Amino acid sequence: MEKVKVGFIGAGWMGSVQLKKPEREDVEVIALFEPNKKRGAEALANAGLSSNILVPDYNQIINNESINTVWLVSPNSFHGPQAIVAMKSGKHVFCEKPAATNFDDYCTEIEIEKANPFLITYVDYILYFDSMEQKLREMIATGEFGQITQIQINYRHPINITGDKVWKLNKNIMGDAISMGINHAISVMVFAMSTQAKPISVYATSMPAKVRGFEADPIWAITILFDNGSTGFCFGNIDNGNGYDAFHSVYGTEGAFVFDSQQPHKNKIRYWSQKSTQGKWGFPLDHEQCYNQGLRNCVWPDTMSTPDSGNVVEHQTGAAISHFIDCIKANVKSPLSFANSSEIAEIGWASQISAILKKPVSLPLNWANARKLLENH
Repeated sequence: MEKVKVGFIGAGWMGSVQLKKPEREDVEVIALFEPNKKRGAEALANAGLSSNILVPDYNQIINNESINTVWLVSPNSFHGPQAIVAMKSGKHVFCEKPAATNFDDYCTEIEIEKANPFLITYVDYILYFDSMEQKLREMIATGEFGQITQIQINYRHPINITGDKVWKLNKNIMGDAISMGINHAISVMVFAMSTQAKPISVYATSMPAKVRGFEADPIWAITILFDNGSTGFCFGNIDNGNGYDAFHSVYGTEGAFVFDSQQPHKNKIRYWSQKSTQGKWGFPLDHEQCYNQGLRNCVWPDTMSTPDSGNVVEHQTGAAISHFIDCIKANVKSPLSFANSSEIAEIGWASQISAILKKPVSLPLNWANARKLLENH
């Protein structure tokens, strides 16, 4: 394949950023489907692309044989149906999270991917590419903290509902609140624990909106049990908050790690390890303090990114896009494909079921039982 030829869907805030990012000679945007013609034309102009590629119908992208990849940045409820049509037509799919807001659509996506190994899919759990998260995964995998016994990852962020983003208040379009950002915290936890344990059950509670008019419950507390006895916990809240709270607390038998997104930069990260810090707390972004404590190996570069912003422009968008393109070029499945990231999605579905039943739900999900429980909620 000489070029990845893209049919792009959606030119809102997220879409307009991503439309500008494939700055590679092996990628070509063939068409953009954006119902708001003015917004679509502006996004194309800002990306240095011709307004002639703006199309009025999604089917014009599906039926275009020169397009081999569909890029979905549409509102949440469109992700599942649009991805399914694209996959059935043999096109690779980049999909903003969530992969689907309907459980049947989610199951269909997994089934199609598994039946078609040549299809490359991707769900944009973008924190996977944050350099601090990559470092944390590496430290856990190499036993820096021993066996992880407790892990907490929060996602508290009052998501933007101003202007044309007001659709996020509508449950039929938004889906569940977990899909609107809380699943970022779940994705971090699942990948951090992946070399040590797998999730086996979920217990979750939710609360209706207290500040803004969300139809779906925007406040969640999710407990995840892993097969080695470890426990994960996530506080999620997209209704209100004072800034972006992506607090991490990882505790193991030989060390611990804390990330506090609301602290000054030098104090955001601290960890101790019997193996590398002699049990002393080190602040890897505070170089002077590390040197004074004799913890030279604890120093991290100033370029280390941290997940402390809700602004997608500040996230590792370029790295995510390049990863997906590279997977297509190499015909390699991404760890963030629909199927490979299914543990993250199933924790979200299980959390909804648990909140309905008010009891723990086992993983992996029984799809037949999940369908019956979710079809009326």
